[in-house]
Amino acid sequence: MKSLLLNILICPACLPRESRLTCRVIKKRGDDVLSGFLQCGSCNARYVIEDGIAVLLPGPYSADQDISSRYERPSLVSSYLWSHYADLFDDIDASAAYGQWAKLMEYNAGFSLDAGCAVGRFTFEMTEKSDFVIGIDYSHAFIRKARRLMIERQLKFSIPEEGALTEDKTITLPEKWKSDRVEFIVADAQHPPFRADFFSSLASLNLIDKVPFPLMHLKEINRVAKKRQARFLFSDPFSWSSDIAMKKDWLGGTADGEYGGKGIDNVAALLTGKKGGLLPPWKIGKKDHVWWKIRNHKNHFELIRSYFIKAAR
Repeated sequence: MKSLLLNILICPACLPRESRLTCRVIKKRGDDVLSGFLQCGSCNARYVIEDGIAVLLPGPYSADQDISSRYERPSLVSSYLWSHYADLFDDIDASAAYGQWAKLMEYNAGFSLDAGCAVGRFTFEMTEKSDFVIGIDYSHAFIRKARRLMIERQLKFSIPEEGALTEDKTITLPEKWKSDRVEFIVADAQHPPFRADFFSSLASLNLIDKVPFPLMHLKEINRVAKKRQARFLFSDPFSWSSDIAMKKDWLGGTADGEYGGKGIDNVAALLTGKKGGLLPPWKIGKKDHVWWKIRNHKNHFELIRSYFIKAAR
């Protein structure tokens, strides 16, 4: 974990109170803390740093928790690596979604946050659009791969062809994506461990239907976003599932209730301060969709329509 994050992080267990963390460094290389721990002076919670990865979750981390465990599976990690980076090794079936999302964001000075960054493609893209970018994800496996790409600039992995047959691929990051402008940590997008009014640019891509409390996630994005001169890119397919969130907590996909109707309309209303929404309000700049693709094997893909909102204030 890059040392500059030490002045940015707060205790996620103490939110909404902002409690500073102190760092005990055990091993360090240059400006990179390789091992140690962060400790809260208020609640005494301790967050481990191991192999350069800080784990800042507001409770005990476990890779086999019911919902999160699927994102630790090697097969799913491989699928996401393909989805994020297949265009870099000229796969004819590659998704263009991440390039399309990146084109929606202009340069905005300051720090950027990529919430639910998975294996890091959009986080790297944003190194061209801001001074420094932090990618967070609940999956330790995703963050491990993203951070390895950050350090080594190259990653070899296998994708399934058919049955037990696999094919090796190599991701090589373009020079324009800067490793010194990016960091990845394990964190919960419903409890981002950052102080309020901090980030100039923020993104939440294909995440809100994957968290137990979607409204909490939006409110926390709003909390850490700057009150002025901020940019926010939101995108989601709204694949609501009662396996992830209770129906009463969905922000769409039901016929009645406060958030009855379509998710994209409710999120737009919340961003603009309606329905007891976010303040100060955001101004909607553009609404549309991109097609996002996941590869399960050579003959099986998932094609997903992800509706986006580009907002600013």
